[in-house]
Amino acid sequence: MAKTTYIDLPAGTEDLYFGALKSSDRFVFSRVVRKDTLLSVKRKAGISARSLLPQIAALWAVLSDEVKTSWVAAADEMDLSGWQLFVQDQTIRVLNGMPGSATPSTLHQSWVGNLKITAPADEIKIIQMHPREYWVSQKVIGKKGMFEPVLVPEDFSLPFKIGLNYKSNLTSTGAGSFAKFYALVWYRYQGLNLSHELSVPLDFSSDWKHAEATLSAIQSSVVGYDLYFHLKNLRGDLFFDNIEAVHSSQNWARDPFCKSVPLTFTRAFFQVPKNWAAVTLPDGAEYDTIYPDS
Repeated sequence: MAKTTYIDLPAGTEDLYFGALKSSDRFVFSRVVRKDTLLSVKRKAGISARSLLPQIAALWAVLSDEVKTSWVAAADEMDLSGWQLFVQDQTIRVLNGMPGSATPSTLHQSWVGNLKITAPADEIKIIQMHPREYWVSQKVIGKKGMFEPVLVPEDFSLPFKIGLNYKSNLTSTGAGSFAKFYALVWYRYQGLNLSHELSVPLDFSSDWKHAEATLSAIQSSVVGYDLYFHLKNLRGDLFFDNIEAVHSSQNWARDPFCKSVPLTFTRAFFQVPKNWAAVTLPDGAEYDTIYPDS
């Protein structure tokens, strides 16, 4: 097979070339592959037979206007339509053999984050780092299934708000127990490297609720910040969704809807930091993305 560094297309052949060929994995094994644009009647029938959309559409059609409005309200939290969120949620249920449909909620949608502590552990701490610049994996517009690493400059400006929706079922194992979601904000003042903790205390036992905290002023310019979940001298479960780290009129939290809490990037995306990395993770402690059927 011939290897090339670039192709100089003759004038007038661009549409033919890009209509029949496409780039495959361009980071590790760069190559050009066929683009499947024309499907045979047999292949179309096979794809239709495997699609869940007809089944899900039938379920959507019999929902009352009141329930559909609830799905629309829940979907607004993710900038989706009610139908899109229903398809996403119902697909999860069908693929996992779960009967019926979920009850839509504005406090959590489909996947949520989960911190779980069982014996012998009684502590867990995870971090999401936010320096001034970092890499993210971003979908290439117009390219199905293609992503690229993009360098993101996060220029910080106050006010700074952190928040989340959460549900907890935690039990204290001793004195000094606490559960909190917080940001450690790093700044320089008179030649010193200092930090300020902006904290959201979490109830040990609570149904789904929203909690937030805001930092309006600080002594000097901010260098960066890190987000943390920290549970200490506790056992049980914490569920969370709709993470917020808002400044400069934008939510900078990565994976705010908790679809890939423990995701690790590899190969050409090795420089992209984890959505959430373990700081303290003893035997018996774990964190993951789950689908709560409640």
